Amino acid sequence: MSQLTAPAGPSGRADTSSPARRRALLILIAALAVVAVVLTGGAFAYAKSFEGKALPGTTVLGQDVSGMTPEQVAALVQERADATEVTVDADGTAHTATLADLGVSVDAAATAEAAASHDGSVTEVLSSTWSGSREVAPVVSVDENAVHEFAKGLVPADRTAPVDAQLTYDKDAGAWTVTPGQDGQGVDASSLVDAVRAQAPALESFTVSQPITATAPAITTESAEETRTQIQGILDQPMSIAGPKGTTYEVSPENRSSWISVAPDESGTALAISVDEQAVRDWVAGRAGKSTVEAKDGIEQVDANGTVVKVVTEKKDGVEVTNTDAVADQLIASLSGATPLEAAFETKAVPAKVTQAKAPAAETPADPAAPAASAAPAAPTGEKWIDVDLTAKTVTAYVGDTPVWGPRAMVDGKAGNETVTGTYKIYLRYEKQDMTNEGYFPKDHPKYYYIKDVPWVQYFYNGYGFHGAPWRSSFGYSGSHGCINLPVSDAKWLYDWASKGTRVESHR
Repeated sequence: MSQLTAPAGPSGRADTSSPARRRALLILIAALAVVAVVLTGGAFAYAKSFEGKALPGTTVLGQDVSGMTPEQVAALVQERADATEVTVDADGTAHTATLADLGVSVDAAATAEAAASHDGSVTEVLSSTWSGSREVAPVVSVDENAVHEFAKGLVPADRTAPVDAQLTYDKDAGAWTVTPGQDGQGVDASSLVDAVRAQAPALESFTVSQPITATAPAITTESAEETRTQIQGILDQPMSIAGPKGTTYEVSPENRSSWISVAPDESGTALAISVDEQAVRDWVAGRAGKSTVEAKDGIEQVDANGTVVKVVTEKKDGVEVTNTDAVADQLIASLSGATPLEAAFETKAVPAKVTQAKAPAAETPADPAAPAASAAPAAPTGEKWIDVDLTAKTVTAYVGDTPVWGPRAMVDGKAGNETVTGTYKIYLRYEKQDMTNEGYFPKDHPKYYYIKDVPWVQYFYNGYGFHGAPWRSSFGYSGSHGCINLPVSDAKWLYDWASKGTRVESHR
């Protein structure tokens, strides 16, 4: 038999350069390229089908969720969470609860997001397809306080709950008293918390036991006694504030106790002491006020030569406390511990001024209807004040150092009803008012009086004031029950000119 072979080339090898062979090779390469394109396109299409969905092999709660959308996975997780029941056996009594009852929160959306989380690349999709499975655990959290509250509710109503010891202040007795705590029936929920944490993430119903046992109160009698001893230490420490001129303000135990309160601390197992800081600051401010002396400006009347002819009121320098807040801080610190308080008010002098007022000219005409004489400038400046000269029996209105009205004759209090002297301010005014002393004398008493519609009344101290006296025909003597009686026209002028707060200087 003969064998056909390809003609040998110059090198002795088969000749592959013939047109037929080259055409066959090109067809093979083209076919392989087409297959590669088809496979690559299929891979991309396969990967695209899992965009935004769980990859192959992904499981949640033991269930394959491959290809599921986040919404579908979330619905699956939520359905399992809603169906999960927990049976708690409390001393033979079964109590059924949902996960929510036990403070278990299942974040279905976060679980679904984790299940569908991937970059969507062909490599990741194919790798997930070939590699097997990927378990995604549900996102679960447990509120421990909610578990404890649920456990407390397991105690039957006929069993006595423990009662915490209390510490209270008896204001009448002036002492802090401890009310002892009482043991009762309760639960230690720590094992229930551990069981819920361990089993809830499976989202499968389970049973757990919760014993009910004799339970001591969270705040024991011994703990309350310790707090009482601590408070007594605060009350026993010396606490005082030194004021000016040798004065001392003692911080009494009664005041300290009124500022202190006790309540369970954050753990609920002990009593914490707190201080009413605002009440302390108010008390210190009150003591500082007692040490404060308001400066009282003096008034002197001078003649045309500037010579002092009368001292209407002596000047008195004032005293101001400068460290009220610092002293309050020291007292609060002492009340918060058991350290003595040795604080002192620091003060500074507040100088008073002296106004040299022009002595009023001679008394204006006796005719009460005549206009008041005044040599005052067109626009005097300064504080309005009223000079009541009980020796001269006159009333003069001033603005600053300038008399603007008067002196006008008046009637002051007679013997036994003398008009008060001092510095005052008008505090109450009536255009007219009925006046009577019925509170002191009955209607049939010789001293009883009742006067209707007394005009232009201005009180400056208790029942002492200015008013018109239409029943009088002359002025310039002592004869009233203590008020300053003026002609009606003068009383109206003074009423129109003055106001509440206008200063009144009454002197002899």
